[in-house]
Amino acid sequence: MSGETHHGDGARTLAGQGPVVVALDVGGTDIKAALVDADGVLLEQVTPTRAAQGPQASFAAVLAAVADVRGRVPAGRTVAAVGLAVPGTVDEEAGVVLSAENLDWVDLPVRALVEEATGLPVGFGHDVRAGGLAEWRLGAARGAHDHAFLAVGTGIAAAVVLRGEPYPAHGWAGEVGHGGARDGEPCPCGGRGCAETFASAAGMARTYRRLTGASVADVPGAREVLARAQAGDDVARGVWDRGVDRLGELVAEMTRLLALPTVVVGGGLVRAGDALLRPLDEAVRSYLTVHPVPRLVPAELGSAAGMHGAALLGWDAARAAGLDVPHRHAVRPAPGSAPLGGLVTADGVAP
Repeated sequence: MSGETHHGDGARTLAGQGPVVVALDVGGTDIKAALVDADGVLLEQVTPTRAAQGPQASFAAVLAAVADVRGRVPAGRTVAAVGLAVPGTVDEEAGVVLSAENLDWVDLPVRALVEEATGLPVGFGHDVRAGGLAEWRLGAARGAHDHAFLAVGTGIAAAVVLRGEPYPAHGWAGEVGHGGARDGEPCPCGGRGCAETFASAAGMARTYRRLTGASVADVPGAREVLARAQAGDDVARGVWDRGVDRLGELVAEMTRLLALPTVVVGGGLVRAGDALLRPLDEAVRSYLTVHPVPRLVPAELGSAAGMHGAALLGWDAARAAGLDVPHRHAVRPAPGSAPLGGLVTADGVAP
């Protein structure tokens, strides 16, 4: 199976006891599908979303991924539910994807269709909100009553988790990467100069290439921009600093509105560690006056946050259906992974 990985200490196998959930984190390019029990991820595989073939093909790929992983469950194991984390504008209450540009889904009743196809309870949510839920129950926001999860990767989005419940607003909450400007580069949302156009990981790389004429092969992402900035490239330094400053302004805007004590920073950009977190903390402080400065905590679950969040949504759906299942599951780091360095608190960055 393409992209399959196994987690754990090597002694655990699919053959065991207890319920499992099928968890899917659906992206514009790939689908991460996993089988999860109370002790963690039993298996994980990655398959193409097939979005280029149209909305019917991409949704068929989702159903195929569910069926494939479900088919790996041996006798003696019970599949309790399916959990789905999907991109776009997502109305969790209605179970509908209102719009997902990368998948070309419009008003698609995903939850009902998957329930019909599988005969199982289906937990359903936005990928970033699912990631925020996972960081609260399993990751960096453990113990925080309220927090925001800021995901900075190809785009910029946030999840607000209040008393352990993601706040969806029928799918419209958390789109902090859009708006706030009248000029600048055009954004796919229809605006111009949105934060995503220059402060996301993809936006930083795109801005640097536009200013310098560098190729995509030479500067595919923000990692290369940061490396050039650290090597003394003034253009790269300007691009990086401007993007981080705008991210700090976004965190400050959320702080002024909700006074959240903790902000978990996730997405691909957080791999920069202290090179991101230190100046981001400084930027947040520069935009706040009377409000307490939130702790900025690097996400613990990394790119697996959406998948773990989907599993939690699955457990929740199974309990809502009256089944006796866990509230959470164990998390073990993927083989070869290393913790991120640095933790930004109100008192500075701890090693």
